[in-house]
Parts: sequence; structure tokens; C-alpha cells
Amino acid sequence: MSDKSAAHIDWESRIGKPSDTQLTGVGELPAPGRLSARGGTGHVLLDWAAVDGALGYLVHRADSADGPFEPLDHLGGDVLAVPHPPYADTLAEPGRAYHYKIATWSDSGAGELSESVSGRARRAGAEPATVTLALDASAPTTALPGVWNRMIGAEHFSLLTWDKPGAGGSDVAAEYAQALGIVRDELGVRTVRAHGTFLPETVSVRPDGSFDFSGLDEVYDRFLATGLKPVVELSFMPRELATDPEYTVFDYQALVSTPSDWQRWGDLCRELVVHLQGRYGIDEVATWEFEVWNEANLAVFWNGTQDDYHRLYEVAVRAVKGVDDRIRVGGPSSAAAGWVGALLEHCRTHDVPVDFVSTHTYGNAPLDFRPMTRAFAEATGRPEPEILWTEWGVTPTHFHRVSDSVFAAPFVLRGMKSALASTDCLAYWVASDQFEELGWPPRLFHGGFGLLTVGNLRKPRFWALYLLSQLSGGRIAASLSGDGADALVEAIATRAEDGSTLDVLVWNGTLDQSKIDGATALNRTVTVHIDGLEPGATHHLTAHRVDEQHANIQAVWSDLGGGEWPDDQQWEKLRAADRLPADTLTPVVADADGSALVTFELPNPGICFLRIARG
Repeated sequence: MSDKSAAHIDWESRIGKPSDTQLTGVGELPAPGRLSARGGTGHVLLDWAAVDGALGYLVHRADSADGPFEPLDHLGGDVLAVPHPPYADTLAEPGRAYHYKIATWSDSGAGELSESVSGRARRAGAEPATVTLALDASAPTTALPGVWNRMIGAEHFSLLTWDKPGAGGSDVAAEYAQALGIVRDELGVRTVRAHGTFLPETVSVRPDGSFDFSGLDEVYDRFLATGLKPVVELSFMPRELATDPEYTVFDYQALVSTPSDWQRWGDLCRELVVHLQGRYGIDEVATWEFEVWNEANLAVFWNGTQDDYHRLYEVAVRAVKGVDDRIRVGGPSSAAAGWVGALLEHCRTHDVPVDFVSTHTYGNAPLDFRPMTRAFAEATGRPEPEILWTEWGVTPTHFHRVSDSVFAAPFVLRGMKSALASTDCLAYWVASDQFEELGWPPRLFHGGFGLLTVGNLRKPRFWALYLLSQLSGGRIAASLSGDGADALVEAIATRAEDGSTLDVLVWNGTLDQSKIDGATALNRTVTVHIDGLEPGATHHLTAHRVDEQHANIQAVWSDLGGGEWPDDQQWEKLRAADRLPADTLTPVVADADGSALVTFELPNPGICFLRIARG
């Protein structure tokens, strides 16, 4: 007998189905040129020339030059197209020749394939392959935009008032609030997006047809007490307004039907804003973002068409803006990077406001939607909409072990680094394993989406974002060379404003989820070559690591015997281990040219944060 809930089985039957097949294309783009394939240790490194207007690129592989060429599936479970080169094929079997072609990805999907190239991965040697990172400590700095902490995802806010025993006997409401406090204080998160503004426990319809927001008041009072701001997701549909009151999703029966009366939908959105303004202040609510619905391009979340969603969006945005034009509204809040171009086209054609486009992806770095938003601004003369990825993570699959793994930590940094240039926000989904969608957590480590476990232990993914938040000062150029540079091993470096410290965040990871448990062939030795130091000056080194042996709370639990839930003594040991250890390394002295070298081992998966402080 299956241990899956009825909601889980229903979810799996509908999650892959689009709610409509209508698409808006932007014309085909040429295939990329100058494709190259270079054999590396444990991978084939692919590079190519960028195509103007591309959202991304889809890598294809074949066993022979004659094909068939199929998209290379790195097992992320969502969009396979990557936003830019280079790309490391770590699925390649060492010593075996493969053939590759690349298709440019646009709003219409994959275009024509490029010319083919061949390459083969090398077997690992007795020692790890090497990568060099070159820094100039005297180089000018640029701003490091906080795309990682502008917003984070969370389960529906009404968990803040949950009054039943939670998973493992936990206090759901208290732990949920504590988790929001942790991401606020330790990651610098400023806003939180959550489903369910219009769930029955938050909003109801009185017999006279008026709306009762008293449940929402209790929830928002508790949320706003955290000092965070909400991203108000205008979902789901109140039963009294739904075309199909039985069309639901998740264990908590969120109603995802089209409205039976479009005017009433507009009334709900308008009266919500008026009510929020009356309770929390007009100027405060003007600083919040409002997102229309969630993943309407999937049948599991919407029983209408794409045109129906555009109507839903238009009615909502006009209702909200009719109360206060300063409030920022956007959509389509779509799954798998879909429907963005279609919404922009609808807004252009019908003169509908759109302050930001929002969409989701998992298992990959986000695509680059700047060609779309820039084209919209040029065509309309309006400001360019922001690009907010309001859901993003290592996997879209519930209860997937990758979510608890070290593998996910460098994955997070890869995505965030890629997003620095192309997005305004990349919101990790979600903060906490206090999460109800397809059933409560059955055990402590169950593959939950949270950065924090039930009990608020920090997973490796949390530490990745924490270290990103610890980078001090402005960004300086970090130039990588060697075996797997910029595709496996990546880096971000910063210098403090007063020049007293350099921070170097280096990671070694892959998109290939067949390597969840790591791959020895992908381990690297990294040498950091620093120029621009004061000649003869001593610099003290502190390192923080995230790998199988460091900051890996699941490994601590395994050493304690594992099982479903800790007892009191095990909780005490887990909490004592819930930290990011610091290692003091041997100081380095800059030579007469102002240069110094630091070398360390970096496993795959692994992260090393190096702080270099002038003595």
C-alpha cells in the first residue's frame, strides 16, 4: 500500500500537465557559434558565443556525429536550458567520445541546433586536478546586489496561528516564526512570499456578500511583528467565488478554480488593499509587492486557460492600482519559466500595468529574461519591469533527498552568482521544513524544501546563503583558470571598504544530480593568487567550509544513529553541532611584488569561504 496521501497522488497526476497550450513566441534566434568542447577531469567543458536576445541555451548530446542529438538532462527535474556558457557535462563517461550541439532558447523554446563538436572526459589522476583563482586586491570594486536576500519563500502564513501538534511533536507556529527570524537576522532577508492570502482561515465571505478579513489580520499581525514585509500572493480562490468549488490542490485543499464572477474577484482584490491600508497604513502597504496567483500554467494550479489567467491578472492589477498606484503588481508567477512573454504581450496590447515579471524554476540557474523586459520597455515607453524569480531551488520534487544534501550548497551559489547580472531577485523556496503541502514531514531529514529543518537546524544550503551574506564590501574581479574553471569551480570575491580584508567565496559543484553523493574525479586543488597587497605585509587567514565533513548536520544525525526524530539528548547534540566552524590557517606574507598564494583542497560538492585580513 502506498504511504502517499490522496493529495500527493492527485498532485503527481496533474503536476506535469500544462493548463493551456497557447504560447507567445518572439521569433526564432540563430544557433550559437564558436562551439567548443574541451576534455577535463571527470567532465567535458562546453563553451560557445552568446546570441543576442537569448534567454538561455539547451545542450544536446549524441553518441555519434550522426545523432540522434537529445537534450542533456542533468536531472534537475525542471527547465534544462542554462542561461549562459560554459557548461560542464559531468554525465560524460571518462574516455568515451561524445558529440554536442547547442540550441538557443527563446520564449518559443529551443531553436535550431548548432554545428557539432566532440569531446571526451579524462579519468582522474592520483591527485586532484587544479584550478587557479587570480585576484587583484587593489582593483576597483563594484556593488554586489543582494538578489539572494531580497525575498524568500515560505509555506502559507496561517501556519503562524497553527495550534495543533506538529511533525515530531514540534510547535509549528513558534518554529515557523523563529525560522523567519533566523533568515532575517542571519541571511538579511527583507521580504517573504507565501501562498494562501485567500485561504478559508484567513478570508471568508459573509452571508451578505462582504468579505471578512479577521483571520488575515491575526496572521499578518504576527507576521509583521517579525519586521519582515510580505509579498502578497493573490491566491487562492474563496469557495463562494469559484467556478468549481471542488477543484483543489494540496493537503490543505487550496481552491484553484477560475472565478465565477470576475467583478467579485476584482472586488476581493480591491477590498483587500483597502483593508490592509486601514490596518497597517497607506504608506506601509505601498512598499509591499502583490503577485497575481501561482503557477497558472499548470493544470494542478488552474482550471482555466492562459487567456483566463490574463483576465485574472488584469482585473486584479486594475483593482489594486485603483486603490494606490504606487503598489507594485506583477505576474505570471509561472512554473518552469513559462508565460512571461505572453503576459508582457498582453500588457503591451491592452495597456495593462506590470511592475515586475515573476516566474519559477528548479534544478538549474535561472534563465535571462532581460531581452523580454527590455523589449517591452522599448515598445511601450514604460519603465522596464523588474525580474523576480519568486520560487527557486535545487528540486521541484517533494521529499527528495537532494534537499538535505551538501550537493545543494554549491548549487545555490552557482544560481545566485548567475542571477547577479540578470535578475532583481532570486527567492529560495523555502525557509522552513514546517511545510504542509503534500503532508507533514515524516522524519527529521525527509528531503524537505526548507533551508531549516523542523527544529530549525541549518542545512548545508542555508550555510551557502549565509556565507554569501558574509561577503564584506564591494566586489572585485575573480579570474579562474584550470580544469573546470567557471563551470565546476566558481568564485566571488570582495574587499572591505577600508581595505582591511579580502573575502573569497569559492565553490565546487555541478548541476548533475546523479552526483548527489559527490564524485572523486571532480575534486579540485585551488590556488588563490593575490596581487596588489602591501609588500611584506602579513595577512591572517580564516576559512569556513561546507562539505561532507563540515557544516553538514545530516551527517551529524547519521553519526547519532539516525532514525525518524531525535530524543531530547540527541536534540541537544544536534543543536550543539548546528554551527559553521572556523579554521585558522597559517598566515601569509606578501612578497616584494605584493603577491601571495593560498592553496587548499576543494571537494565536489564543497564550499570554502576565505577571509584574508591584514595584520
